[in-house]
Amino acid sequence: MVNKSIIKIRNKLDKLDNQFLDIIKKRTILVNEVIKNKKYKKDIIDKKRIKVILKNISKKSKKMKIDSKITNRIWKSMIKAYIDYEFRNFGKK
Repeated sequence: MVNKSIIKIRNKLDKLDNQFLDIIKKRTILVNEVIKNKKYKKDIIDKKRIKVILKNISKKSKKMKIDSKITNRIWKSMIKAYIDYEFRNFGKK
């Protein structure tokens, strides 16, 4: 049997997950705008930009006392997912 405090915490996690989904929806809308502004498929992967993003996330994570290994893995995964999304949707603009 799961204790009541764990259930309360899980409910809070579920609410946060819903907020994540709202943010992902907003991010996807912005990525769609980026896709519309790229002329060539080769422009989808911008290694310099990815490096800058990951560096900034690492710095901000440390400043906010968040384990940077967690945020690094999340951002790498998100970047990879959106690159895949851009490739799948590039021709549909």
